[in-house]
Amino acid sequence: MKSYNPRTGMESLLVAPISKASANQRAGRSGRTGPGNCFRLFTAYNYYNDLDDNTVPEIQRTNLANVVLTFKSLGVNDLLNFDFMDPPPSEALLKALEMLYALSALNKNGELTKVGRRMEEFPLDPMLSKMIVASDKYKCSDEIISIAAMLSAGNSIFYRPKDKQVHADNFHMGNVGDHIALLKVYSSWKETNFSTQWCYENYIQVRSMKRAGDIRDQLEGLLKVLKLSCKRTDHIKPSNTPRLFTSTPALVLPRWLVYHELVLTTKEYMRQVTQLKPEWLVEIAPHYYQLKDVEDHKHSLSFCVRARALAF
Repeated sequence: MKSYNPRTGMESLLVAPISKASANQRAGRSGRTGPGNCFRLFTAYNYYNDLDDNTVPEIQRTNLANVVLTFKSLGVNDLLNFDFMDPPPSEALLKALEMLYALSALNKNGELTKVGRRMEEFPLDPMLSKMIVASDKYKCSDEIISIAAMLSAGNSIFYRPKDKQVHADNFHMGNVGDHIALLKVYSSWKETNFSTQWCYENYIQVRSMKRAGDIRDQLEGLLKVLKLSCKRTDHIKPSNTPRLFTSTPALVLPRWLVYHELVLTTKEYMRQVTQLKPEWLVEIAPHYYQLKDVEDHKHSLSFCVRARALAF
């Protein structure tokens, strides 16, 4: 069961007992079209003493930034007193409000800004939608929607066949950062006229790439609707041998990283990481980061920033 901790900003995939309602619903699948039996993998004691009556609603165990942004765009401002069917934790609501303020989607009074209204038009996580909206200023919208599409397509862009793991690992990008690596993968795929054969040769999932292409087309259409130009920079050149930089040895881990996702399974993992310079934080989000905060962490241990909030 996926669970979100607003204090750490971390999503966890936890093993948890099903609820009584879920157990009964599954049992109902037996005998619908003919005689049938349901065999439980737990005892009657477990059922009556260990299982909750109902599954925890998703709104109570998820990141609410998107929900809050939607409510704000509909004119609902007092979310803490809103009559939710299943009220989420107030801490999760406050964390979502803080995140949207950091993204400049809300002003200091909690009101939706012009940036926030544009962000709400994109069917993406608010951090990705802010990244796209901000890209117009930096004249790199064309590249940014490619990165956003690749991040939204899932984590299964690459694969390693058991009998060809060495060959698959030979295609690598070095320390360019995962976000730029994903961009180069998409650019190279586009240069081959979206070749399926190219994907096979480079151990890249065809289905994931096609999904990323569909998402990118939708994002490009939304840019036109919002009258934001799809600008391209010449700074980043595509490569014919892309490979996601998936891990860094602990001894050379950079002090400052941005990351797309923080996930807890058996261990804590950062997904899609890129090194950054701390002064960028003050430049991009001066309303949220102060120079003093950056300098205080220069001599501390590795300090990681949740990347999507930076909006490049």
